[in-house]
Amino acid sequence: MPQFWYNVNTHQIEEDAQSGWRELIGPYDTREEAQTALDKVQERNQAWEANDDD
Repeated sequence: MPQFWYNVNTHQIEEDAQSGWRELIGPYDTREEAQTALDKVQERNQAWEANDDD
């Protein structure tokens, strides 16, 4: 089963990690999940910031 990764430099989805680990977010089970990687990162960052404010 392939894994999908979001490349933060090229903004492309990679199948089975073609780039270096510092450039990738993942792995994800589907291409669609990898496409929303930045949204998930932003949501987590906002949640962490909200917890820091408490």
